[in-house]
Amino acid sequence: NITLFAAGMTHSQRSGISNMTLPKVAIIGRPNVGKSTLFNRLTRTRHALVADVPGVTRDRREGKADIGGLECIVFDTAGLEEAEEFSLQARMTAQTLAALADAQVILLVVDARSGILPVDRHFAQLVRASCKPVILVINKAEGKRGADLSADAYTLGFDNLVGISAEHGDGIGDLLDALIAALPNDDEETFVKKKRKKRTKTITPIEDIPEEEQTAPIGITVVGRPNVGKSTFLNQLLKEDRLLTGPEAGITRDSIAVDFDYKGQALRLVDTAGMRKKSRVMPNRLEVMAVNDTRRAIQFAQVAVLMLDATQALEKQDLQIAGMLAEEGRACVLALNKWDLVPHDEKQALMNEVLFQIDKIMPMFKGISVVPLSANQGKHIDKVIDACLEAFKIWNSRVSTGALNRWLEDALSRHTPPQVSGRRLKIKFMTQAKTRPPTFAVFVNVKDGIPETYQRYMINSLRETFHLPGVPIRLLVRRGKNPYEDK
Repeated sequence: NITLFAAGMTHSQRSGISNMTLPKVAIIGRPNVGKSTLFNRLTRTRHALVADVPGVTRDRREGKADIGGLECIVFDTAGLEEAEEFSLQARMTAQTLAALADAQVILLVVDARSGILPVDRHFAQLVRASCKPVILVINKAEGKRGADLSADAYTLGFDNLVGISAEHGDGIGDLLDALIAALPNDDEETFVKKKRKKRTKTITPIEDIPEEEQTAPIGITVVGRPNVGKSTFLNQLLKEDRLLTGPEAGITRDSIAVDFDYKGQALRLVDTAGMRKKSRVMPNRLEVMAVNDTRRAIQFAQVAVLMLDATQALEKQDLQIAGMLAEEGRACVLALNKWDLVPHDEKQALMNEVLFQIDKIMPMFKGISVVPLSANQGKHIDKVIDACLEAFKIWNSRVSTGALNRWLEDALSRHTPPQVSGRRLKIKFMTQAKTRPPTFAVFVNVKDGIPETYQRYMINSLRETFHLPGVPIRLLVRRGKNPYEDK
């Protein structure tokens, strides 16, 4: 429906994020013409999932690209298809049309191998209705394919035509030149200053940047089993249908990042594909790629929202995902979605059971914030983000060496360390090695280190004394040098 071009303001326009000021480029076309491959080429990443089957991309993904020194936002979109109203394909097409409404330049991609199809002509007419600059991209144009298709491609009504091979990089230079000419640009002096600044930019470690200058968005990744409401939760927070949702399980495949401003704090929200038990993962490349993409999103997250279904809370797969978050050292918040489906007289008993299970089988996240919510009704959405910001502060907290060693003296007096290999264990000194997550270096006198049971005692005491709930705590055991070892 062409009237979808009149869609309202997007989340980036409402939030005031800096990406709002960058020009936007939408890559569109029918399925399996190489849109995601081109997206990866332009953004110089491998974020978009690519497979030799149609319909891999469902949500619209955005990424930042540098086009000859000019920065822009690139949208990867689902393939345009004729579909019945309210079907999954129709919802995917609506996401693509939303990207078209937000873009200043459109890349209409066709396939040189299959030629111009009737569906290409239909959507070429749709793109012309947007009255925006259009570059017709003939992909998979290795060898003479592009030249053979050029005459037919001009019948689509666009005079700006470029033949490329997104997979091999052929013709990308010509495409970049066409984009530079089409993108809105500043005056020449400002453009030269941008390029000079890019050449002289240096990278400073984040630890050396003053706190008030650390303006990077906080990364919050939403993870969980399929169909627990991850995308619905983020749509409610953004107050728009930014992510594809529906009753079908496993709709999300790509990990989609969205910038958002929450009460003046810049956030980068990441929606991920649901993670099923290994035994239930279908033996096809697509699902394996989706799970691997979720794992990568966890690795680059700062805070994770582990979304649970309140009607099936804390199943074995939830614990597997929690273990993955702890292994990566991420701060975590537990979100009990579909709380509205729990009978009122059972809610308190369910919450008590969840808290008991956390203490029993999730000791690495002892004291974690548990927030009941209803993503479908939009209830308590803000409480989850508030808990994430609090968890982020704890994740970054630092304890002074003096306070640590005063605590250590008291902890040792309350519970004497056990013997190790027949020798008395002496814990001499302790300091915080780093944050994110809080990591403490402990110096001892024996090479076998500290028994695991005593380490658990120390971690629980650290968590309670210095208020470190809901984040993994790590101990690095170091053996002090013995000056008489060689004598």
